[in-house]
Amino acid sequence: MKTIVTKIRTGIRMTGEFYQDEMKAILKDQGALLILLGAIIIYSLIYAYAYKMEVVREIDTVVVDLDRSSSSRQLVRMIDGTEEANISLSATSMQEAKELFYEDDQVGGIVLIPAGFEKNLLEGVQTDVSVYADGSYFLIYRQLVGAAVKSVGTFSAGVEIKRLMAEGKTYEQAMAARDPLSADLHFWFNSSSGYGSFVMPGLILIILQQTLLIGIGMIGGTGKEKNRHSFQVPVALRRGGIFPLLFGKSLSYLTVYSINSVFAMVLLHHWFDYPNQGSYLDVMALTLLFLLAVIFMGITFSVLFKKRESSILFMVFLSPIVLFLSGISWPAASIPPFLYKLAHVFPSTIMVPAYLRIRNLGVDLSSVQYEYLLLLAQVGFYFVTASVALYFETRHNRKIEARAKTQESIRIHERGEES
Repeated sequence: MKTIVTKIRTGIRMTGEFYQDEMKAILKDQGALLILLGAIIIYSLIYAYAYKMEVVREIDTVVVDLDRSSSSRQLVRMIDGTEEANISLSATSMQEAKELFYEDDQVGGIVLIPAGFEKNLLEGVQTDVSVYADGSYFLIYRQLVGAAVKSVGTFSAGVEIKRLMAEGKTYEQAMAARDPLSADLHFWFNSSSGYGSFVMPGLILIILQQTLLIGIGMIGGTGKEKNRHSFQVPVALRRGGIFPLLFGKSLSYLTVYSINSVFAMVLLHHWFDYPNQGSYLDVMALTLLFLLAVIFMGITFSVLFKKRESSILFMVFLSPIVLFLSGISWPAASIPPFLYKLAHVFPSTIMVPAYLRIRNLGVDLSSVQYEYLLLLAQVGFYFVTASVALYFETRHNRKIEARAKTQESIRIHERGEES
């Protein structure tokens, strides 16, 4: 019993020593410190402020009014009155409107009201209003077309109601005849349909993961360049000695990213009023597994990087892939199954949908039990790979140390013979 207690105490002491060593390495490395602490603050704030408006509003639009009637001017005022469009320019012809569109980068589209617009309305003849929107920018296209459709629909309804009332129907009868089936729309969990509220909660997780992986890789690469881990060899190669080394390193990164997580998942959500329906305890339980999986994954990969720059290049290369396959920018159901399953090697692919369901929909952990178990499995898997990676790294360091001592002995011997 005493032996077991002694081993536990020794393991805790060793874990503390490795923890202090890794924290010192982080704090002394300005580049890694910038990535591990500064990047999450800088990136999160920049993205959050960039998306602060939530929706695209007041898109500059060119109007071509070939009718120049009271009805056409009323329609123009209705389009201009929407929050999506701003009739900033007018043209006398379609050719002039095109020139204005190509000359001004702020112009998002053109609205063309044909000649005879009012005459056709009075005669009950269907007439068309043409909308040309910049299809190369999806958000601009959607907002401008939506503004035009909404305005034209409202204007058309008014004309139809007036015609029905002229035939002797009451206003209520005219409304029922014009719109026999109405839709009552409700936007759940993102009432403003804001882009920032949609993309930022998931994007924060990607930033946390990628900066953590880069930082761990940089520290690992620096350790190899400076042979900083040589003192760990005799300790780590003892039976069970690799675990205090792994725990110490992991706890140091967990300490740093616990602070980052509070900033990104609590403060940032509060400042920018992102959806926050779930329990913080559920969020913490899920985030802990996510961070542990990323840390063990990062330690596993860090063994592969002989130079600190290699981790930056590798993770920057992977970042767009991770973002796309996470299901944020494109629905997961529309991603080819093979690619989406392959993406599950990254903890973010599992974390993002579970996290969004808790924060946005307000569900509890039991509703994301599948994702929780997957993250738990990832923690176990990457714990094993990290342990194996550190073991072989320490064995490699021992060989390097032995080779260096042998070469030094040979040099001393040769100098002795020369003298």
